[in-house]
Amino acid sequence: MRHAPFLLGLLVLLATPLAAAETPWQTVAPGVAMRLVSTGQIKADGTTLVGVEVDMPADTRTYWRVPGETGLVTELDFAGSTGITAHRILWPYPQRIEAGGYLDYVYLGPTVLPVELTLDAPAGQAEVSVVMGICSDICIPAQARFSLPIDGAKDMPNGVRIRQAAAMVPIAWDNARQPIGAVRYDAADRLLSVQLTDPDIDPASLIAATEDGEPLFGLPQKSPEPDLVLIPVLSKSHEIDLESQLIQLTFTTGMGAYVVNRSVQATD
Repeated sequence: MRHAPFLLGLLVLLATPLAAAETPWQTVAPGVAMRLVSTGQIKADGTTLVGVEVDMPADTRTYWRVPGETGLVTELDFAGSTGITAHRILWPYPQRIEAGGYLDYVYLGPTVLPVELTLDAPAGQAEVSVVMGICSDICIPAQARFSLPIDGAKDMPNGVRIRQAAAMVPIAWDNARQPIGAVRYDAADRLLSVQLTDPDIDPASLIAATEDGEPLFGLPQKSPEPDLVLIPVLSKSHEIDLESQLIQLTFTTGMGAYVVNRSVQATD
């Protein structure tokens, strides 16, 4: 009988649910639920990863940092949080869909949107309001509010899901051989021309965007010139001056998604 206290303690431990780094699901639209999850791991530099997890049908979508022509911008507000000094959304490479003559940059079906938090304390409390466009037959600005402790308690299942999503985030090109050459804008034809210098780039994957998303660029098109991709401007405004503006170019290769920045040059 001397083993009874040990066995009793083991039974109590097994019956006690482990603390999970996640909030309860919140229904935000018909058939769509959202929650906040965390890796629980705080790195030596004071950063940690959380994720806005969206459970939605395969034909339902939310949007990239540049939503497109009909999409809604995702907004995160961490006001009221403690121990958190900054947040940064890590945007996985999106899909592009054309419907009704409009182009949008989207995530379809179950999605995890990773967010990097910077902490100024060993632990913190995330208080976050989320506004996210959710679209199926109709589009709505889905809203939710979450409260989650960030205390360094690792959550392996959630950590795996967040890191899988983070692995799809384009990274800065780290090869000495530059993949993209000159980028020029032809105001008369309203076309951005992008010179590709690396054969591993999938030309069809190229996405052009400014920091603020304006103007909106369209799908890449083939050019009669070899290794040149043309990207149209979709904005209806005719007063667009892109010379010297910084353009972010996102693309995929067999090794994953990458991003480079280029300053737009004047046309010859």
